[in-house]
Amino acid sequence: MSVKVEKTENKNEVKLEITIEAKVFDAGIKTVFNKNAKYFNIPGFRKGKAPMNIVEKYYGDEIFYEDAFNEVAPAAYDEAIKNEKLEVVSKPEINIVQIGKGKDLVFTAVVALKPEVKLGKYKGISVEKVDYKVTDEDVDNQIKGMAERNSRMVTVSDRAAKKGDVAVIDFVGTVDGVEFEGGKAENHELELGSNTFIPGFEDQVVGMKAEEVKDVNVKFPEDYFSKDLAGKDAIFKVTLHEIKKKELPKIDDEFAKDVSEFDTLAELKADLKAKKEKQLADQAQAEMEEKAVREIANASEVEIPQGMVEVELDNMEEDMNRRLSYQGINFDQYLQMLGRTKADFRRESEEPARDSIKMRLVLEAVCKDAKLEATDAEVEAKLTELAESYGRKVEELKNNEELLGHIKQNVVSEKGIKLIVDNAKVKVVAAPEAKEEKKTTKKSTAKKAEGGEEKAEKKTTTKKSTKKAE
Repeated sequence: MSVKVEKTENKNEVKLEITIEAKVFDAGIKTVFNKNAKYFNIPGFRKGKAPMNIVEKYYGDEIFYEDAFNEVAPAAYDEAIKNEKLEVVSKPEINIVQIGKGKDLVFTAVVALKPEVKLGKYKGISVEKVDYKVTDEDVDNQIKGMAERNSRMVTVSDRAAKKGDVAVIDFVGTVDGVEFEGGKAENHELELGSNTFIPGFEDQVVGMKAEEVKDVNVKFPEDYFSKDLAGKDAIFKVTLHEIKKKELPKIDDEFAKDVSEFDTLAELKADLKAKKEKQLADQAQAEMEEKAVREIANASEVEIPQGMVEVELDNMEEDMNRRLSYQGINFDQYLQMLGRTKADFRRESEEPARDSIKMRLVLEAVCKDAKLEATDAEVEAKLTELAESYGRKVEELKNNEELLGHIKQNVVSEKGIKLIVDNAKVKVVAAPEAKEEKKTTKKSTAKKAEGGEEKAEKKTTTKKSTKKAE
């Protein structure tokens, strides 16, 4: 194999011309044929028994070229990147120059390289740290939440439904007398006042009694995700079968014993307060660290290749898809619910992606400038921690070079952040007053919408998470 590297007209971009010897490519063709021989059905031969030259004559020599390219090119590309010591930050743009049986395989790969950072001042910067306080009211709210989670539902038979009740209903929705998809359900449990249905629906169920039937008239919002229903009037025939209300447990020492390892309510509250204080202290520290790195990033200069941004956007999309899967939906369904496209998501996410990349590059530049390194002992400690978390052996994880690389990078990044913070002028400020969250009435369709929407924006972070030891 031979490799030629030349710069393109774009900054931080090179083009590799990689040549793979004919014998290697021909061996790739043979490998591909052996993998797929069983699928060929050639007249005069039993299925999968025709020799390669007959298959090529029947379908044409080029039948194996694409698969043979994919068989030999990736390893050659990886070897070229390694040998040329290139820090590639984008997917390669491949172009085949020459391909054919008995010929050298020649292709080019245009890639973006990690850009240089013109580092700004990173010692002595000013940064604010929020002082979060935990109040008795915060603890009481946690206790109330625990009581809610340990409540039980009891049937109510002596009154009409009211807000806060759970109504067990059947409903059939129609628009212009025609039923629509997702507008029908039986024995659906709806918490009145939760605003999970179309505006006005729940208000009209309030006041109904068990086994009462009622027509509920509503209007779909103009910005409803289903264009077929947006802005249209609808009628739901609702049958209320049962009314349930939450019965909360009495909050006392017995409650504390039931929901925790503590014997008294006072002990439970003290534990909740301590944990909340630790959580908020960690949050304040993480926020301060991010502000510090962002401050340095704003004072630094770096030209980020578009190819690097595209990879970051791919990662953001993959991360969003993974998180949405926990809610039982995929990325495409999520976008459809919001009336958006992948192009919209990528366009709106490009600026956060660039910010994330810049902060990461700047932190790496700080670590490089300060000559920070991960010691064997530090890596060993992280490996031990990871092995214990996933029930693996340390020696087993040591064989994973990619994982070792991530661990070393994390250790160095943590040192870089500590260096920045230790040398920063930190001003402690009071936490801003919490604003009351507005309720939304667009969480779901008339079908069972029980999960909240998750924001598309991905939070910028200055610390890379260690990959799971798979």
